[in-house]
Amino acid sequence: MHRFLLLLLPALVVAQPQPTTHTSPLPALRQQAEERQAWTEKRLETVLPALMEEFDIDMWILSMREYGEDPVFWSMTAPTTFAARRRSIYVFDKQDDGTVRRLALGGGSQGGLYEAYVDPDQSVEGRELWGEGQWYLLNKLVTDADPERIALNIDELQAFADGLGAGEREGLERALGETYTARVVREPRLATNYISIRIPEMLPRYRELTELVHGLLSEAFSSRVITPGVTTTDDVRWWLRQQLNDLGLSTWFHPSIAVQREGGTGMLSGVVIERGDLLWSDFGLVGMNMHTDTQHLGYVLKEGETDVPEGLKAGLRTSNRLQDLLLEEMEPGRTGNEVLMSTLERMRTEGINGTVYTHPIGDHGHGAGPLIGLWDRQRPIAGRGDLLLRPNTWFSIELQATSQVPEWGGQAVQFRQEEEAYLDASGNRHWVLGRQETFWVVRDD
Repeated sequence: MHRFLLLLLPALVVAQPQPTTHTSPLPALRQQAEERQAWTEKRLETVLPALMEEFDIDMWILSMREYGEDPVFWSMTAPTTFAARRRSIYVFDKQDDGTVRRLALGGGSQGGLYEAYVDPDQSVEGRELWGEGQWYLLNKLVTDADPERIALNIDELQAFADGLGAGEREGLERALGETYTARVVREPRLATNYISIRIPEMLPRYRELTELVHGLLSEAFSSRVITPGVTTTDDVRWWLRQQLNDLGLSTWFHPSIAVQREGGTGMLSGVVIERGDLLWSDFGLVGMNMHTDTQHLGYVLKEGETDVPEGLKAGLRTSNRLQDLLLEEMEPGRTGNEVLMSTLERMRTEGINGTVYTHPIGDHGHGAGPLIGLWDRQRPIAGRGDLLLRPNTWFSIELQATSQVPEWGGQAVQFRQEEEAYLDASGNRHWVLGRQETFWVVRDD
């Protein structure tokens, strides 16, 4: 038995995908942390005061415990802060001049992002800084500031604005007392917009990460990784995962690799990749707390073929056209639902058979902000779809157009694409790097 396995081993080794030739575009960890710290400080100093003014919020209180962090926590803490500190309370107190005083009850200043707030008269006898002592300090702080409108992250529809735990809320309301609990308002746009708005300094690094994604997918859909008749879709999935690990990066979801083939039904995964297969990927990485989400297409040449069949090329062009229509409709000030419905109307007018399911991206993969459809719901989405598009935000333009391919006997084929785009300060739309307009091709090298 062992001799038989040894005889098979060389063939198994030869069939394995080859290591990547790519390198990480990111600098050393210390420099990454310095850049991220500067980004966080600028967001706190510019984005936050503007939003508190826009939504007429005098004080914003975030309260959380270790392992129960508010979603917005990761967008406003130092890169060397990995979790809440037993109990962390952050208070954002708007001043008369429009600036916002940033206070931390528990933990330190995080490199100057916050002012560590302690009881100035040290009157809390026998109480530690966390626990009951923190509630005392919060009551004192709020009483001294006397805000009219206090925002808490409680919301039934927006997960990004619903970070206040049920038990934490009980303690917080006791600390506020009846007077200030009555002044609590729910303003989910404060958290969702703060998370979603990007600053220009972040874009160059994000573009570098997007370029790496494109490079990895071009290699994944090449003869360096795929041997027709041998390599499986799962082999390619794990190859992508391994490359990210080796590059010191991570992902926020397990990659998807599937094929469509002549005579087949729908998307096929967990199969051996064959000549003539149309390849599809869904792949995202995480670097410097920025997320990508990309779907590209590839083709495995048949024996004797030198190029991708024209019918497949035409299907990709149709999908590109749907991308154009969507970007044209993504005007700031419109809701995600408005963009969806107008895009679908234009899509049908042009005779395109497709679906749109685009989402924000940035500090999270499925990021904060307006949804533009869902893959299984091509109709207005209550709540998330009602949010307004804003300048300085990023989106994963995700959609598909279905076309009949003559070379496959008129078989209906889905051309699924996903590409990163951004709305600049003026609301103009741009691709972060570019979009796929030609297939990645697996050739006999």
